[in-house]
Amino acid sequence: MDEKQLEEARKRLLKMREDMIKEVQNAEAASLELGQDGVPDIGDMSSNTYSRDVLLNLSENQRQKIRDIDAALDRLAQGEYGVCVRCEEGISPRRMEVRPFSRYCIECKTDVEKFGE
Repeated sequence: MDEKQLEEARKRLLKMREDMIKEVQNAEAASLELGQDGVPDIGDMSSNTYSRDVLLNLSENQRQKIRDIDAALDRLAQGEYGVCVRCEEGISPRRMEVRPFSRYCIECKTDVEKFGE
């Protein structure tokens, strides 16, 4: 990747990170508001508990994505962005465009999903 592509990737990653943080904050705020609208019956309590669990789980997935983005930013700073951490070959530009925080090339990602790291 040339310098212009790397700078564009950095800006994109930072924007994704900012958006994810906002989503996490919104999900946490929504989970705290559940059940705060009066005296709930047992059905409401069950539904609210389930909804809160879903929102908190969602925010944990988003937190993981933020960690993945931070790792990509670190690789970018170290000059290792776009290089598979497993086989050390270049990751296809199309994959990096679709998933700019990718750590693995397609082949290694498939192996990791099948057999683990």
